[in-house]
Amino acid sequence: MHLTSAPLVAWGNAWLSGYVGLDDAVDAVERRSGPNLIGTVPPGDLPFDGGVPLRTALVHLRGLGLSVFRLALPAWGDPFGLVGPAELNQAAIEAQEGVLVQLAERQVGLVPSADRRGSSYVGVSWAPYPANDTVPQIPDLPEAERRLKLTLVEVAEQLQGVNDVAGFAPTVHRALGDPGVPALAHGYPPRAHRVAAQAERLARMVELAEPGSGRGLTAHQARLRQEALRTLDAAVRRARVAAHAAIELPR
Repeated sequence: MHLTSAPLVAWGNAWLSGYVGLDDAVDAVERRSGPNLIGTVPPGDLPFDGGVPLRTALVHLRGLGLSVFRLALPAWGDPFGLVGPAELNQAAIEAQEGVLVQLAERQVGLVPSADRRGSSYVGVSWAPYPANDTVPQIPDLPEAERRLKLTLVEVAEQLQGVNDVAGFAPTVHRALGDPGVPALAHGYPPRAHRVAAQAERLARMVELAEPGSGRGLTAHQARLRQEALRTLDAAVRRARVAAHAAIELPR
């Protein structure tokens, strides 16, 4: 699954940490998703009027004490990385992603959606939501990496005997072999880059395996396969979030 939120978190944190300049961070984000605009929230919450270009929005947010970007990758029944309230959680779960922006006196949630105007303009529109001012509970990077490795072993054992030709078709293997664009930005430690890259490949595998669910399988095999993919997806989402949080931010 191509995430819009992940580049904003990675390059936003690299900018806050002093590893890249503002222009470089914005360019890196928009190379992946096109122009980014941040919308508005109820009056008084943010100094925005309508859609504001990402660079301008980041400058405004820095003036409000912006200190960290946090990645949220929730799923139905698993609001991982979110802190509430319900309106933010609902929007992020429907989008399957979001960003928490920590300011000096409050936290704001940003939820992306595709911004298409006419036949050629493709970008991202971010809808801000008030967020509860608490830190989400996420695993640290070593824990997330261990869990991902254990889950891979468990899933392999769980799928023994499942004649799952569709789930591991050549298209899946090609996707796993394509490194694509690096998931993280400058300033992240090598371990974070490694975990993020592995999680990115496994997320692609889960995404490509989903359409074949149940094809040529018995009901029992299809159920085992679905449970295995759901378990792997949860571990992948946690690894991606932990990797994106693993950068030394200024105090």
